[in-house]
Amino acid sequence: MIATVFAEGANAPGNWFTYFTLAIIAIAGFSLMACIFFAKYFNLWIQAKMTDAHVGILDLVGMSFRKVNPNIIVRSKIMAYQAGLTEKDGVTTKSLEAHYLAGGNVPNVVRALIAANRADIPLSYKRAAAIDLAGRNVLEAVQTSVNPKVIPCPDPSTGGGQTIDGVAKDGIQLKVKAKVTVRTNIDRLVGGATDETIIARVGEGIVNAIGGADTYNQVLEKPDTISKRVLEKGLDAGTAYEILSIDIADILVGENIGANLQALQAEADMRVARAKAEERRAFAVAKEQEMVAEVQENRAKVVLAEAEIPMAISEAFRKGHLGVNDYYHLRNIQSDTEMRTSIAGTGSSRREATNS
Repeated sequence: MIATVFAEGANAPGNWFTYFTLAIIAIAGFSLMACIFFAKYFNLWIQAKMTDAHVGILDLVGMSFRKVNPNIIVRSKIMAYQAGLTEKDGVTTKSLEAHYLAGGNVPNVVRALIAANRADIPLSYKRAAAIDLAGRNVLEAVQTSVNPKVIPCPDPSTGGGQTIDGVAKDGIQLKVKAKVTVRTNIDRLVGGATDETIIARVGEGIVNAIGGADTYNQVLEKPDTISKRVLEKGLDAGTAYEILSIDIADILVGENIGANLQALQAEADMRVARAKAEERRAFAVAKEQEMVAEVQENRAKVVLAEAEIPMAISEAFRKGHLGVNDYYHLRNIQSDTEMRTSIAGTGSSRREATNS
């Protein structure tokens, strides 16, 4: 339509009205865009201007193109400037935008810087941003630096049990609950171990301390000896915390582990002895059966040998090596032997009857 107007000329009849209408439409569109722009950015710009946060209109427009939420950046910078932080402390619009684009929590970092500044804790913006991007809660870390926290050892919420169990040298089991007071070490927060490592190290130290006691009574009389021995080992090395104290909350006497182990060992030894005795008995039974079989075999040999005697006597008669008198003499000897054997058997039977 505009091209038609310019083609026909500005003096063409009726074109002045059309040209005027187009101008009104353009002014209305520009006014609408200005209102939208005013509603979206002017309020933030005024807030930054009134607080000397130094965020320009072009910066706000650029944030929208860079897909940065201007509300978060402006309000975070205003919060930092109102708390006394300036661009010299690293809190600039570009640094806040960069941290936002990196996926960081900008308001949390600013609050951590404010808390550290008020508590006189040295913390730069770069370190706070690095801690936040590492996945740690930098605000909580600063708060823990000011107000130390207590870690239960063991922590029931992690499924680590209710107590730490150790056995003294006399075999008595002790069940211990401890509380570890820690303070965050900002310098070691990035790359430093956290609660789980502290609980594991303290638990190991408590078990070693109980195991080094001669009797369980020594531990019950002086529970602080456990704390002292554990603290002497420097368990906070390589962690994000500084251990301030280890307090023994409760000590319970458990089972007599030494006696239980001895009883189990005795039962095991008894089972081994029974197995060995059964083995010897089975060997003896097998040996007895072998002897019985051997006796039967020898008896069979005797019977076979006795069966050959008549045949040998007959052969001797035929060849003339044995006379009739010799044969009768042999028979007499056999009869006499049988008689003596019979008499001996009868006598033994009478003696057995008399004894019974």
